[in-house]
Amino acid sequence: MTRGGRKAAETEGPERRCIVTGEVAPKAGLIRFVVAPDGAVVPDLTGKLPGRGLWLTADREVIAQAVRKNAFARAARAPVTVPPDLAAMVEDGLVQRLVALVALARKAGEAVAGFEKVKDWLAQGRARVLLQASDGSERGKDKLWTPEGGRYFAVLTAQELGVAFGRERVIHGALAAGGLSARVVEEAAKLAGLRKPDGGMTAGKDRKTT
Repeated sequence: MTRGGRKAAETEGPERRCIVTGEVAPKAGLIRFVVAPDGAVVPDLTGKLPGRGLWLTADREVIAQAVRKNAFARAARAPVTVPPDLAAMVEDGLVQRLVALVALARKAGEAVAGFEKVKDWLAQGRARVLLQASDGSERGKDKLWTPEGGRYFAVLTAQELGVAFGRERVIHGALAAGGLSARVVEEAAKLAGLRKPDGGMTAGKDRKTT
């Protein structure tokens, strides 16, 4: 499994070119931006806003480079206004989307929280995605493992995971296989690029497997 757990089968699909790096990659790993009628650059995390898409790799430094190098104006071939806190806007939006998706999975009976419940799902092979709080104790987190053929992320804080599960704080969570887990994986992988260790958060990494 590669860093962050991405597998080739999950990277297939339409591709777009990053306007900063010039690399072509699947849309699932990129952030779409559009220019609003007033000339403001707006993150389009749902991919549904009208207008020509301007794509960036889901990485905080790449977004910062786009702002510094005026990449949006060059790509749009028009004057634009770029918010100075654009990376923070993208990060906040991704957090909201990821929390909402995990909450939906919980309501559908496709997600559990708590060390013992997560451990049981892992042992039974029910878990597809292991989510752990970025600010949780490493000693406790190391006692769990990445589901075989699955994914692991530590990109949400205990408070953010708590919101998803309707609690004050959650350290350990797991999702079963299904449509929602695939969407969680996509959004969590993007958020990992915004919350790298040098940004004060813990990006997703592989844990031991059984």
